[in-house]
Amino acid sequence: MKPNPVVWFEIYVQDMERARRFYETIFQCTLEPLAPPDGTSGGVRMLAFPMEMERPGAGGMLVKMEGVPSGAGGTMVYFACEDCAVEQSRVEPAGGQVHRAKFSIGPYGHCAIVQDPEGNMIGLHSMQ
Repeated sequence: MKPNPVVWFEIYVQDMERARRFYETIFQCTLEPLAPPDGTSGGVRMLAFPMEMERPGAGGMLVKMEGVPSGAGGTMVYFACEDCAVEQSRVEPAGGQVHRAKFSIGPYGHCAIVQDPEGNMIGLHSMQ
């Protein structure tokens, strides 16, 4: 396996507008609509995080798809931050919950584990 094997992620949601507000608030970015893939039924809505295809790292999006639940227990995605305490401070005002406040992971930096309003757990990672 090559280093940094993740190339894409999807976070499933039930209330797209609530999820959009949460992620745009904590990451101070704008999510952009993406058209569903050809052959996909009309019950799919997608909003992409800002990304640059030429740069390293994984792109991804929020997805609302009929019959696909959101919530904890699935794959956890970690978002890169300068200082994860900054994004963590925006979580509760944006409607989420801090599950585990910023903590050290030794020489690998720091993490915080938070829950979005859809019940998804996500990680915040920074070196400081």
